Amino acid sequence: MAIRVLVIGGSYFSGRVFVEEALKMPDADLHVFNRGNLPLRIEGVTEHVGDRERPGQIRDAIPDGEWDAVVDFCAYTPEHVETLLGNLRGSVAHYLLISTTTVYRKPLGLPVDESAPMLAGPQPELGEYAGYGYGKCLAEQAARRECKRLGIALTVLRPAIIYGYYNYAPRETYFFDRLRNRDPIVIPETEASLFNFIWVVDMAHLIWACIGDPRVFGEAFNLASPELVSYGRIVEALGRITGKDVTTQRLSVGEITRRKIPLPFPIDESLVYDGAKIDRLFGFEHTPFHIGLREALKYYLMIKRREAVVGEAQ
Repeated sequence: MAIRVLVIGGSYFSGRVFVEEALKMPDADLHVFNRGNLPLRIEGVTEHVGDRERPGQIRDAIPDGEWDAVVDFCAYTPEHVETLLGNLRGSVAHYLLISTTTVYRKPLGLPVDESAPMLAGPQPELGEYAGYGYGKCLAEQAARRECKRLGIALTVLRPAIIYGYYNYAPRETYFFDRLRNRDPIVIPETEASLFNFIWVVDMAHLIWACIGDPRVFGEAFNLASPELVSYGRIVEALGRITGKDVTTQRLSVGEITRRKIPLPFPIDESLVYDGAKIDRLFGFEHTPFHIGLREALKYYLMIKRREAVVGEAQ
């Protein structure tokens, strides 16, 4: 019997990879709802076009019926959750909210697990991203209220730093751009910061594993590989992948700050999250970082070659 899944978002990055990976499952009936700015046009996926902030468009664009799961990749405010769940026609058995580890307060100890205190307000020190984590906190709270009111099972998934195919955020591409241009890769002179990541394909598989599983109902999970990574470790992985020495330029934190070099991760604090709760539940083993990074680099180079061909044609 087919599993009928409605994906909110699904055109970009982690949402798109989830759709592509779910299509490999023999029992997936996939529907995607978004504004249609980047149509998927993938065989086996039914696309519905509309704006999630407009109740009438939700009611009109998304067909009635029984949804085994709604996977929401782009709920950034409580209103996003309330408007969606309040206007979906038919029934929803399981709502999976893709949140973020940014919902946690600055930790006193590492790694950060799901019991850690959450934000109590915006983070002005983050500038234009001041409201992102707190908005996700409020979206989680709204999801709990709405799912309880409507009798829907809820699962909240909080990915750490996501990397891989279709990544539009300037994360791994910082390293790839410099590698491709044969520029030295600027990294901090001391390994003061550690991170852990989630490869976007691993994330897709964990989401699919959650769908309809009563063990995840009412739970929140971090999605994070246990493998710790530093700036130096990323450079080492690139050397291993390419088989070449990678030229680096190590600078002090103060000098990096003074020059306003846009490094993709913090340079003087660690972001380490505990994803063991969901890993234990499913017996999940994460893709080693150097393998995920290798696949991300292959994708990046493919896109650059494609852009070059288009540029020459013009």
